[in-house]
Amino acid sequence: MTTAWDTLCNTLGRAEPALCGAGGAIITLPAGLAARLAAFTQPVWLNAQTWQSVLHDLFSRNSNLAELVMEDLTAIAGRNLEEGGLVATWIGGRGFHALFAHRAIHALWQENRQELAQALKASLYTTGCDIHPAARFGRRIFLDHAVGTVIGETATIGDDVSLWHGVTLGSTLMEEGDRHPKIGPGAVIGAGAIILGNITIGRGAIVAAGSVVLHAVPPWRLVAGNPAALKTGYVHPFGMKPEQD
Repeated sequence: MTTAWDTLCNTLGRAEPALCGAGGAIITLPAGLAARLAAFTQPVWLNAQTWQSVLHDLFSRNSNLAELVMEDLTAIAGRNLEEGGLVATWIGGRGFHALFAHRAIHALWQENRQELAQALKASLYTTGCDIHPAARFGRRIFLDHAVGTVIGETATIGDDVSLWHGVTLGSTLMEEGDRHPKIGPGAVIGAGAIILGNITIGRGAIVAAGSVVLHAVPPWRLVAGNPAALKTGYVHPFGMKPEQD
């Protein structure tokens, strides 16, 4: 985590020093993350100093929060085919911004500070996605673009999952309580995929772009279509293999 942060700070400082202060880059963790998050989520009803203080306290109380954010940053920069690496993701990665904010939103929700969590969520509509504060994410998540992504209250996303824009993890409206999908570690969810209900997408499974999934998907399999069906030709885009279980 520290290595990625140092790389980001040094690269930003050399390339464009003007971005460092406002972006909260060339300062220590977790203060830098709190400053960055405050900068792009400033609610109109709170002054900037108060808002930054709230977020700084949150990162200070939750010792693993900065680590989770930096893991996401590294994962997105590493899996993204676009050039720019950590710096481009930090500055303009809408998916990273959405994940970054959700980490803080979820921490507030877990502290039973629902109103503040909703305030932070409302300020993030510029990312174009809607993630319920209670939705749970694992580590090293890749969320690309984020626009149009909707993730419901009881959804869980495992470690090393990759999601593209326009993904819906929703309910069927036929269930109450635990009613949203469970995405297994290393799964890949293509753009525009719709996954509905309390179903499991297995470890390493791939849901092709535009698929509509209403039933569980086995680990290490590919599904595509509307309705989604098992297909041949499985190849994990990031090199994960069943023997890694």
